[in-house]
Amino acid sequence: MADRILDGVIIKGIGGFYYVEAAGEVFECKARGAFRKKRIIPLAGDNVKITVREGKENTIDEILGRKNSLVRPPVANIDTLIVVSSIKEPVPSLLVIDKLTAIAVDKGIKPCVVFSKSDLADTTEYEEIYKKAGIEVCSVCNKTGEGVDKVKAMIGEGITVFTGNTGVGKSSLLNAIDSRFSLATGEISDKLGRGRHTTREVTLYHIGEGLVADTPGFSSLDIQESSEIIVKENLPFCFPEFIDYLGCCKFTSCSHTVEKGCAILQALDEGEISPKRHENYVAMYNDVKDLKEWEL
Repeated sequence: MADRILDGVIIKGIGGFYYVEAAGEVFECKARGAFRKKRIIPLAGDNVKITVREGKENTIDEILGRKNSLVRPPVANIDTLIVVSSIKEPVPSLLVIDKLTAIAVDKGIKPCVVFSKSDLADTTEYEEIYKKAGIEVCSVCNKTGEGVDKVKAMIGEGITVFTGNTGVGKSSLLNAIDSRFSLATGEISDKLGRGRHTTREVTLYHIGEGLVADTPGFSSLDIQESSEIIVKENLPFCFPEFIDYLGCCKFTSCSHTVEKGCAILQALDEGEISPKRHENYVAMYNDVKDLKEWEL
């Protein structure tokens, strides 16, 4: 049988082997040595060209252009990032949520926010913050299943990644969405402050019309990674509620933190922008304002 050259998508990589879905099948492949020489690592979500050989090793020959990627977890071509935060036990960190949604916007990924454990406290106040910001948001109770359908509706036709700190109920939510995830859901580790997963591979599963990344071992995005840092010039564009006011400030160099004549600060005073969101923007701006490009 002649070799077949197929277009496909990597759905899993483990131990130097990559599993590529193409032409309605899944093929085990090895990456060509040229990738190692160029220090290119194939990622789950990569669109690739492969050669399928009868009785011989299949190979990944080409990685097609990536529109974006994350380092931890290692996933490419993401369309939607769903940030899961519990309303209690642990309490939500809006700064962490805002950093994650900003990273998503910076990479051309649609951010969504899900507040879990809605049986423990009212989520209305938190939901309103993100509705006002133009970010899709909902609440869910993993015990009753209330809200799970709303989360399923957030999963589009492309690749979706869920992220959330340990103990927020991300694993339980994924299990409720599809039993194939079958993720361990151990208690919060107060001592270690991290999950019990040790697996570091990412696997993509078909859910509805899209693919969802199972990322055990990665409780949340590593927002300290240099590749995930947003430079100060881009940061205002990562807050959707700022967009209508950008370019309207008195000074073109406005940082939107303290300046007189700032259109964003005026919108904040008029109640059009959430004070908490702006406070977190200022904290993020101060973290990166002195960074030089060579430091990234």
